[in-house]
Amino acid sequence: MFRADAARAYDPQPMSDDTSTPATSFDLIGGEARVLALADRFYDLMDLEPAYAALRAAHGSTLAQARQKLFWFLCGWLGGPQHYTERFGHPRLRARHMPFVIGNTERDQWLACMNQAMQETGVPEDLRLRLGQAFFQTADWMRNAPEA
Repeated sequence: MFRADAARAYDPQPMSDDTSTPATSFDLIGGEARVLALADRFYDLMDLEPAYAALRAAHGSTLAQARQKLFWFLCGWLGGPQHYTERFGHPRLRARHMPFVIGNTERDQWLACMNQAMQETGVPEDLRLRLGQAFFQTADWMRNAPEA
């Protein structure tokens, strides 16, 4: 639900211990284990929180495949391994989400759910705020339905 270039646009690229390699958002989050925890918490919250009911309804009866794809996608989007692209090619986010109604309500629920997941999994506040901006930019671009 977001564009890879959006995450990079807001990535501050602070220097890591190796001064020749800038740290990525993937590194700052804590690598694959932390990205997996984020994707899992995102979908757990979707199941648990009534505030995300419309978002959950759009995902069908099981979330296992969506969890895995979000994890793969986020790894690459954050600057880590390109698991999603290796399996499926370019994400084509807008095209892949076109069958689903995405208006302001769905966008806002997705963003709130992701923000809550980032908070609950310990994403540092400065990174969470930067990623939140990138997520908003991409989620807003994904809208395909006018508001009533």
